[in-house]
Amino acid sequence: MTTKENNIIDSVLYSYTSASHVMEEENRVLKETVNKLKEELDRLQLPPLMVCEVNEVMGEHAVIRIPNGNQFYVTSNADLKVIAGDSVLCDQKNLNILKKIDTSKKFNVEKFVIIEKPKLGWEAVGGLHEQENEIREVIELPLKKPELFKKVGITPPKGILLYGPPGTGKTLLAKAVAAATDSTFIQVVGSELVQKFIGEGAKLVKEIFELARSKAPSIVFIDELDSLAATRLEVGTSGEREANRTFMQLLAEIDGFKSLDNVKIIGATNRKEILDPAILRPGRLDRLIEVPNPNKEGRFEIFKIHTKNMSLVKEVDVEVLMGKMDDYSGAEIRAVCTEAGYFAIRDNRTKVCMSDFLKAIIKVKKDEQKKEDYIQMFG
Repeated sequence: MTTKENNIIDSVLYSYTSASHVMEEENRVLKETVNKLKEELDRLQLPPLMVCEVNEVMGEHAVIRIPNGNQFYVTSNADLKVIAGDSVLCDQKNLNILKKIDTSKKFNVEKFVIIEKPKLGWEAVGGLHEQENEIREVIELPLKKPELFKKVGITPPKGILLYGPPGTGKTLLAKAVAAATDSTFIQVVGSELVQKFIGEGAKLVKEIFELARSKAPSIVFIDELDSLAATRLEVGTSGEREANRTFMQLLAEIDGFKSLDNVKIIGATNRKEILDPAILRPGRLDRLIEVPNPNKEGRFEIFKIHTKNMSLVKEVDVEVLMGKMDDYSGAEIRAVCTEAGYFAIRDNRTKVCMSDFLKAIIKVKKDEQKKEDYIQMFG
């Protein structure tokens, strides 16, 4: 056989070997892909497992509670070593306990409330010295010095009601006392507690107070309390009856069998006159604190707080401004300071002058008048 023929044979053998390696690699990749697809198919065909709670363990058996509240007596796996309160996975057909899982306590109500640790101190509150002292007596003192009340032999009040016009600092007071006591601040809007389905609102109220107890010391701040705790009527629609059920659950939580301990309630409303007497009686919201619009001295304190970080020219006459902002609320004074800053920015200035504040006062007053006209026209 000639050299040329040998080279041809070697070339063919090399090509065949290379092709064989390529085919083997492709075959391996295809097998891996098929196996992964098979595993994914098997995983998708697995039946869903139910998360249940173990209520009681009785030797080789256990009483479990499924999500709808029903309880079942099932066989327990001795190797799992479950105890009462554990969360387990069960098959939906026979409810056999298959696996123990770790679940952190999660409240469904957390999506309806705002939970925070406020950092606003009493220095952020201006013109409300009398209200500040009352809140500190009722909320701060029992949380900081509970032994004092035990020695005297009295039970501290459970909560307070802050009432007054909008924008006077009711929420600010509640956040300041929460910061002063290092308490968890749970803010709830009363209207969000009234749900569509029967019993849902009452369940939310119950969960809110369970959440508050778990995060104690805590302050539950219920804004727009009048939307939930308005005077009850003998005859009403199904929606009103559901609102009444939610309200009755709130009454039971405030003054029920379970002690509130280090949980305090602060309600806020602009319409105290329509509240049901049941929520205002001693033993529930014991102290009623009016938060009015600030006087001249209070307006000056609020103005000083909001202009603390602003660059003002020396010609700004605060006395004149205070006279022009008669009957302004704290929120309106803050709005005046913000608008004055905008007027300076529009003129490409870094300092705010007297004319900026005067124009801001006119603008805020016009905006307020527009709101009042709109409410009168459309309700």
